[in-house]
Amino acid sequence: MQKKWWHGKVAYQIYPKSFYDSNGDGIGDLPGIASKLDVLKDLGIDILWLSPIYLSPLADQGYDIADYHAIDPRFGTMDDLDSLIAKAKERGIGIVMDLVVNHCSDEHEWFKKACGDPDGRYGKYFYIVDAPADGKLPCNWRGYFGGPVWDELPGHPDKLYLHLFHKKQPDLNWENPELREEIYKMVNWWLDKGIAGFRIDAIINIKKALPFKDYPADRADGLCSIDKMLEDAHGIGEFLGELRDRCFAPHNAFTVGEVFNEKEEEIPDFIGDNGYFSSMYDFGPTIFGHSPKGWAASKVCTPEDYKACVFAAQKKIGDVGMISNIIENHDESRGVSRYIPKGEATPAAKKLLAAEYFLLKGLPWIYQGQELGMENHPVSSIDEVDDVSSVDEYKVARALGYSDREALDAIERFGRDNARTPYQWDDSENAGFSAGTPWLPVNADYKVINYKAEEADPDSVLNFYKKLVALRKDERFAEALTYGEFRPYLPEVENFMSYFRGVGDGQLLVAGNFQRGEREVVLPEGFGEVVLGNLEGARIEDGRLFLRGYEVVVLCRRHD
Repeated sequence: MQKKWWHGKVAYQIYPKSFYDSNGDGIGDLPGIASKLDVLKDLGIDILWLSPIYLSPLADQGYDIADYHAIDPRFGTMDDLDSLIAKAKERGIGIVMDLVVNHCSDEHEWFKKACGDPDGRYGKYFYIVDAPADGKLPCNWRGYFGGPVWDELPGHPDKLYLHLFHKKQPDLNWENPELREEIYKMVNWWLDKGIAGFRIDAIINIKKALPFKDYPADRADGLCSIDKMLEDAHGIGEFLGELRDRCFAPHNAFTVGEVFNEKEEEIPDFIGDNGYFSSMYDFGPTIFGHSPKGWAASKVCTPEDYKACVFAAQKKIGDVGMISNIIENHDESRGVSRYIPKGEATPAAKKLLAAEYFLLKGLPWIYQGQELGMENHPVSSIDEVDDVSSVDEYKVARALGYSDREALDAIERFGRDNARTPYQWDDSENAGFSAGTPWLPVNADYKVINYKAEEADPDSVLNFYKKLVALRKDERFAEALTYGEFRPYLPEVENFMSYFRGVGDGQLLVAGNFQRGEREVVLPEGFGEVVLGNLEGARIEDGRLFLRGYEVVVLCRRHD
């Protein structure tokens, strides 16, 4: 693996709408982010990804972009962004923008012109087809937010357009070289502004299996999951290699792909030494247990399931490239509510989960509020839900016969609003997020879980994250934690998640007891020096480690 400038860094994701509101309108903004840069610097952040801040009608919270070159007034101005980029750079933090180019908004100039002349230049920027005379759709794919992927083209009842996501997010036709040129011009414009790179959204979807065709239906609606089409799509490398060579490589940019459904043999192409991207996320745990029948029918991820997913990904990636490790993001529920058994998300358990994922091989990412141990929030009515995918999943669950409470429970477990509630800065009104009315209600637990309280508590989840960041950057262990090999230790032991990082004197052992009950394990020879733990007084006697419930210990070889 070739060494890169971003190796050994720690990354953080901000959902701008919910981070910090500087002007009291209930929506987080760029000046608000700028005012908290020292907080992020103190945490040890090097790379900062901003979810979309482009001009948008917010049909899908900014992932429907109306103008790639404009900042939405809700978040501020381009001057505000330029100032943020400069101030972040002064603190050694690189800003990463969200690149959303599988689709745009139906309010984008390109789509408006396509509607004006479907057979003209801009009509070819999208997938626009003649509506079949028999009323049958060109294919039976189900969109990510439910329903068919085809809708009538505005102003043209005789034509249909393709949208894999919301109907206000028409898919861009990457088969068209002219469209690709427009995208490359826009990407280079941003990189020339001085951003560090991009997180690339939903990118696996840009290559469709053509011509359009049906796949076997997997629900009573007669539609099939998009996954079926993606399995059948080949040749995405032509597009991604061109994007890399025309944009990313000349700027030495950092890029991380949101890549689902990748084929294992293609991983070197995606994140190898000359990969399309610098890195891509490991979504193994987040997709575990998903059911084609929806969230209500999905399996809960147990500690054993989580361990199996993580270990499998580490083995699969090996030394091919640098994976990006997460436990949550803006599209997922809170990790501590998902991977820790219900009712057991104590501060100790939250720290254990943090250590287990943070010290894996790869680039560690923290999503805003994760460092506080923020949790999922209760839902008492579907009317309280903002997230479009959660609303669809509620309908799916009810149609399958699940009760109202069962459908809401599924949203509580998996809904995207869980990660989008405002950041909990202190115990004042609205958790210190806004002087106005927040766009999404604050989680009621903010009186206990908030930045101000945790900053002052040396034993808090926040301060444990700071210790994890410091450990990854410690000169003694940085090489092992950045480039060192990953090897499981006693993987067969139930609810025990342990692994080695590195070799030789810098080698570390992470050992976590993923359960309430105590346990005793034999340590490998030479390991006895405790580098970090989540509980005071780690106990080691006669080469044996005695772990309390949800205790995690990081050890290195003892030097006598």
